Amino acid sequence: MSKVSFYNIYNQDKSIHNIILKKISKSIKNNKFILTEEVKKFEKNFSKFCNTKYCVGVANGSDALFISLKTLNLKKNDEVIIPAMTWKSTLISVINNNLKPVLVDIYKKNSNINLFELKKKINNRTRAIIVVHLYGNPGEIYKIKKLIRGKNIKIIEDAAQAHGAIETYSNKKVGSIGDFGCFSFYPGKNLGAYGDAGCITTNSLKYFKKIQSIRNIGIFDRKNKSDCNISGINSRLDTLQAIVLNEKLKKLNFLTKKRKTISKIYNSKIKNSKIEKLNYENGCVYHQYVIKTKKRTALIKYLKKNKIEYGIHYPISINNLKLVKKKFKNIKFPNSEKLANECISLPIDPSMKINQIKKVIKTINSY
Repeated sequence: MSKVSFYNIYNQDKSIHNIILKKISKSIKNNKFILTEEVKKFEKNFSKFCNTKYCVGVANGSDALFISLKTLNLKKNDEVIIPAMTWKSTLISVINNNLKPVLVDIYKKNSNINLFELKKKINNRTRAIIVVHLYGNPGEIYKIKKLIRGKNIKIIEDAAQAHGAIETYSNKKVGSIGDFGCFSFYPGKNLGAYGDAGCITTNSLKYFKKIQSIRNIGIFDRKNKSDCNISGINSRLDTLQAIVLNEKLKKLNFLTKKRKTISKIYNSKIKNSKIEKLNYENGCVYHQYVIKTKKRTALIKYLKKNKIEYGIHYPISINNLKLVKKKFKNIKFPNSEKLANECISLPIDPSMKINQIKKVIKTINSY
């Protein structure tokens, strides 16, 4: 019985390996490593891809979130709203800026922040909302903008899993709708480097210049690298990763179409009363295809028996992380907790063959 891999980066990138290796070799020979033309090229290319004015490469997606909040120069304990179901980096970026995280539950049927619950949490201490496009499913930023109209509240898009996703109401690409778009290029992402990498998109020249300074240890004048004007961090996009990303960006739309094709087959062919499928927006790019089941342990055992790899994204809701569990012990986030307890991510590798897709469907339906 052949194994179905969860995600095979080697197979996906085989056609461009030689091109990437030649360009990396050339960069090494030319002694070009930090903030080179290759980095600037990627920043320009990705900005164009997202339809934004500016893009700044940083070391990883977590730093993208941290730097975006730092750019706002908020006061200690100012409130930042985040969904109760996301990866822990969203929370850590708030805490590391000495700000107060405020959690909001997600919808019952999908992974997006619940706007009815969000409205209850907005107050005069709210300074920012981090909208997470979890699993590549675009959040309702257009509606959130209406909720905060006239208020001094910034929107940060956590688009770490949503490269190229399109928001339903504005028909705009994520990363171009809020004040900041934060992307991760961790190897397993839809657009993945061969190590850690990330970027921030924005349409604000003021934010763009400040982000550039913060990511480069506060340097504000490239001609005078010894000086700095703000407290920055060392979070530059590596040249070798920029080379990889520039080549892989050319294939992203093609690979996204393949993900969408697989998701449509799953949507129509998976039929099991023990399985609950999430509702995804039309503009979703399916970083993960997540289902829910009350009998997750049994399903995992069955998938292993049939040699099908899987993922769990994520097994702990934010309110139950040890770091903040005491703070939120008296507050329940039922939809986030249910998703954490029941979620399983099925293979949605763009390089999957049709017989592998059929095997996943047959296995899920027979469990």
